[in-house]
Amino acid sequence: MTDYQKVIDRIYHTVGPMWPQAKPADYIPALAQADPSSYGIAINTLGGDTFSVGDSHVPFSIQSISKVFTFAMVARHLGDRIWESVGREPSGNPFNSLVQLEYEHGRPRNPFINAGALVVTDRLIDLYPRPKEAILDFVRSLSGNPDIYFDTAIARSERATANRNMALAYLMKSFGNIHNDVETLIDVYCSQCAISMSCVDLARSFLFLANRGVNPLAPGGPERILTPSQAKRLGAVMLTCGFYDESGDFAFRVGLPGKSGVGGGIAAYMPGNLAIAVWCPGLNSYGNSLLGIETLERFTTDIGNSIF
Repeated sequence: MTDYQKVIDRIYHTVGPMWPQAKPADYIPALAQADPSSYGIAINTLGGDTFSVGDSHVPFSIQSISKVFTFAMVARHLGDRIWESVGREPSGNPFNSLVQLEYEHGRPRNPFINAGALVVTDRLIDLYPRPKEAILDFVRSLSGNPDIYFDTAIARSERATANRNMALAYLMKSFGNIHNDVETLIDVYCSQCAISMSCVDLARSFLFLANRGVNPLAPGGPERILTPSQAKRLGAVMLTCGFYDESGDFAFRVGLPGKSGVGGGIAAYMPGNLAIAVWCPGLNSYGNSLLGIETLERFTTDIGNSIF
């Protein structure tokens, strides 16, 4: 039986000294204030075990990892209809590209680039009268932590620098692919990205994907969030599109479906087994946590297991 605590302890002490090689995101001013030496790892298994090391209980802004949660919320209601509005192919362009969106008539390539996530959040607003509260309720249920909330300072900072996202939303609205008021949409989107969670929270919240769509931590007992087919398809899109323009390399090096955020977090999972989350704010040139990817590559290599 794998001693996960021993594995992540060894990785933590080996990889930790690498943090000076990367810096936090600075295009959202509040994110630039993160301590670049912060580093945590957490694992939660479907058997109920938790393993953690370092800053694994320190909350941080999950940013684009939130796109997994909002997509699951929408897909459970719309099913395959969601693919009429957003594609499922890697973009091959920056995550906030306007050029590709214009060329492809307002239909984003996938739900994890910013344009695609805005479409998903727009549909979420259609479905939920109080979208912000619905997102929090969903994430709290997945993680088993009722205290999860938005980091309001980061949400304000993000909203103040949201010009490109506003442009994406208005462009898609001109093609009829955004239904709601753009100001309202951007407000909800910036709030969802500013959700504050720890590595332990994130690893728990991804267990429903490791459990093929069933949340094992729901207050009333296990709850099906997605069908097995929907969970499989979401995992496939995470594997191919979850890491911006580094998705192919992440699949090559790590071999797990996952999602990153520019707050320095990465969450991934091994179907039928476990979920793992890593946080270190220093990013590489693709906008992914430098230590996070190195950690996950070493993890699957050390345990000799991945989805491949």
